[in-house]
Amino acid sequence: MNKKIAVFTGTRAEYGLLYWLLKDIKSSTELDLQLLVSGTHLSPEFGETFHQIENDGFVVDEKIEILLSSNSAVGTAKSIGLGVIGFADALSRLQPDAIVILGDRFEALAAAQTAMILRIPIVHLHGGELTEGAYDDAIRHAITKLSYLHCTSTEEYRQRVIQLGEAPTRVHNVGAIGLDHLQRSNLMTLKELSNSLDFEITQPFFIVTYHPVTLSDESPEASMHAILTALDTFPDHQVILTYPNADDGGRKIIPIIEKYALQNSTRVIALPSLGHLRYLSAVKYAAAVIGNSSSGIIEVPSFDVPTVNIGSRQQGRIAAKSVLHSTVTTNNIIQAISDAISQKYKDKDEKIINPYGQGNTSLKVIELVKSLRFNPCKTFHDVSFNKVN
Repeated sequence: MNKKIAVFTGTRAEYGLLYWLLKDIKSSTELDLQLLVSGTHLSPEFGETFHQIENDGFVVDEKIEILLSSNSAVGTAKSIGLGVIGFADALSRLQPDAIVILGDRFEALAAAQTAMILRIPIVHLHGGELTEGAYDDAIRHAITKLSYLHCTSTEEYRQRVIQLGEAPTRVHNVGAIGLDHLQRSNLMTLKELSNSLDFEITQPFFIVTYHPVTLSDESPEASMHAILTALDTFPDHQVILTYPNADDGGRKIIPIIEKYALQNSTRVIALPSLGHLRYLSAVKYAAAVIGNSSSGIIEVPSFDVPTVNIGSRQQGRIAAKSVLHSTVTTNNIIQAISDAISQKYKDKDEKIINPYGQGNTSLKVIELVKSLRFNPCKTFHDVSFNKVN
């Protein structure tokens, strides 16, 4: 009998990373795919991206509505509660043999804690990483402790998961799963991208995504204004702006983005979501990727495209040399962008090495899932340490 493998997705970015794993589970003769969709995928405000999932040929087995029309931490906390209720019903109907959860989002936490209580083994991707500027950091480590099988993106992150008490035999360094697109996806040409966006790309361009920083005093509105003011300094570059995620404070940014795009309609386009194929195709041709998305650190360096990482959201994450860090002040952002598009960067002799791998992760995860033997009574793995008297 085939193993039933549920996969959870709650955001456009996470779905893009999971795409090839979903394809491989679906085509497996030993596994049956069950797809749970929630979060911003179901929100008109964020583009109802579940349609893209269905257009890609996947059947959505369960849609779990959890988002409130809220912009606060209280609203986010309530969404987690709604998620637990919805996932309890969905998982009891599906009865999967395992569930795959990627990353560190609050939607993922709701799915993980529900699966753990129902004794469904969790296969966690991208554990052990650090993003000290957001509560995603604590959520990620919490999901690690709820999970049974761990697939990390670097050896350093594997060691951190072990440090959290997970047995080394259940923790595997497989690389970043989003990089499978490098080997397996046919990216668009620049003309195809322009046609798809209905926006003519005639100049060098930036891709810009900025998410709220949930554990610091970075004001989402002030940070977004600083970024847009900095972009005005580069009038010879077009801009593709994408909406933020659904973290508290994110909805405050959307009107600012829309107004900027409207005022600069020939130079700027704003979209709720690019989708994984358009996003990676745009990265291939971009002059730089700007903002604080994890993709700027994990995927973008493989294209030898510079990233301007702004603020503290990704603080602590391993980064390639093509990632330039900036504070959220306009002057520092301008300087970082200038360095990114400088002739000095273009003429560099050193090849950029992406510490997250080169794109052969999905099939590794598949083999680990096939061999999974679940024992809900996990033993805490103590690492060696020197006792302090």
